[in-house]
Amino acid sequence: MSPAAVRQQEINANKLNKRLRRQVGQAIADYQMIEPGDRIMVCLSGGKDSYTLLDLLSQLQAKAPVDFELHAVHLDQKQPGYDPDTLPRYLRSIGMPFTILQQDTYSVVKRVVPEGRTMCSLCSRLRRGNLYDHAFAQGFSKIALGHHRDDIVETLFLNLFHQAKLKAMPPKLRSDDGRNVVIRPLAYCREDDIAGYAALKRFPIMPCNLCGSQENLQRKAIKSMLGEWERQYPGRVENVFRAIGDVSPSQLADRNLFDFAGLGSRGDARLSAADWLRGEAAVAEVETAAS
Repeated sequence: MSPAAVRQQEINANKLNKRLRRQVGQAIADYQMIEPGDRIMVCLSGGKDSYTLLDLLSQLQAKAPVDFELHAVHLDQKQPGYDPDTLPRYLRSIGMPFTILQQDTYSVVKRVVPEGRTMCSLCSRLRRGNLYDHAFAQGFSKIALGHHRDDIVETLFLNLFHQAKLKAMPPKLRSDDGRNVVIRPLAYCREDDIAGYAALKRFPIMPCNLCGSQENLQRKAIKSMLGEWERQYPGRVENVFRAIGDVSPSQLADRNLFDFAGLGSRGDARLSAADWLRGEAAVAEVETAAS
């Protein structure tokens, strides 16, 4: 490679780093993800997303206007071929404090899930349970996960198409058990940018022999659909993501989010659903008798 090409590569890499760092900083500010004195547990799976998350948070930590701690935590699920030295070696090289948890979820998943069925749901649930329990026990104030913009948009359509629910992944939430606050600092970052960054940084990616070794056909179909949209209509996926953060409950149909019953109501004139159903039944009886 010529010196000019090398220089251009360095310029592009620097631009990518700045863009990702700016997007992470913006997401943190928009959702108040990090506060002074936070002890943040960064879940490190060994994949491109979590490596990038840890790397960018480390960069921001050095320049952030508030003090916060980072601690990498990885769950060794006892998968065949797992190299126990890869992550410790990397984390020591960058001076990052870390904990390696050990739990044989691999055997549980292989025993419970029938051959040929997708393992993702159970594997994710077991892994999340172990990590959340550890975070609570150790007093971490936040749990940082490596989900990015494309994960969030894909989840929106998976829930829409297959669960008839309009929901995705929030950039910040309290866990269902109420014990932990979860943050997703990569929420504004594109997967392609993260993949390019991970390649440039040469992170020691660790293969997954559970859900990472399978094709989730539903998610694959959604990813293909979004990729085609982006090729034909650049910016559409970004618009979908922005729409998730600009919701008008009164323009949807969820009665739990908007008081449709009280809209234009005249008090005693309001009819219940039971009243309407009784009326509908009466009409049906008349129509039956007439026929």
